[in-house]
Amino acid sequence: MNVVASSPATPSIDPAEIEKFSGMAADWWDPNGKFKPLHKFNPVRLSYIRDQLCAHFAKDPKALKPFKGLSILDIGCGGGLLCEPLTRLGATVTGVDATEKNVKTAASHAASQGLDITYRHGTAEQVLAEGRSFDLVLNMEVVEHVADVRQFMTDCAALVAPGGMMIVATLNRTPKAYMLAIVGAEYVLGWLPKGTHQFEKFVKPEELRAPLTAAGMRVDHETGVAFNPLTDRWSLSRDMGVNYMMTALKPGIV
Repeated sequence: MNVVASSPATPSIDPAEIEKFSGMAADWWDPNGKFKPLHKFNPVRLSYIRDQLCAHFAKDPKALKPFKGLSILDIGCGGGLLCEPLTRLGATVTGVDATEKNVKTAASHAASQGLDITYRHGTAEQVLAEGRSFDLVLNMEVVEHVADVRQFMTDCAALVAPGGMMIVATLNRTPKAYMLAIVGAEYVLGWLPKGTHQFEKFVKPEELRAPLTAAGMRVDHETGVAFNPLTDRWSLSRDMGVNYMMTALKPGIV
């Protein structure tokens, strides 16, 4: 487990968002705390990542460590809820977050689990400036918190190695998303702290496709993600009106 210190830079950074999540950093690994909805969401996004990655890189999804030999960058890694299971599946994982408290929480928890994960306080732009690239770049529930979505996606695309891929998960800017993700989740049900999301920062799928295409990537798969209150579970859905995920591929030899 490694921790690399650096100073965040724009356009990834929205200072108000950094301050917001700094105040919640200690709750990352509490399944009944402020990040309870993300803990519930984790199984469906992990399953999606596993399916997409195994299909693209011809890996055996039934293998104990199907991601062995693959490098993954998790941008906006938070407390490491994705980094840890991806490491257990064999990947070499780097987690980057602009909130220093998140990185410290993630590093401490990884150490307690005996996991070798590189965590750093910084931004996608800083990793890009180092000339690094990865087989998979993850942008999971982060693009709705950045300052400049188009530039952020352009920079993230440059971090994908030839033949690699990017997976994005975010919230659609629709009336339905406003009612469910903000009014419902934050104010009625109290699943999230009030003010966690700003509707104007939600991102329509075409606002992701455009910069990805311009950066030479091809959107290969899209899916909605829906919550069933009767089963208390998330699952993939044809409805992309609220939560959705998108996979984009970069040309090259796999």
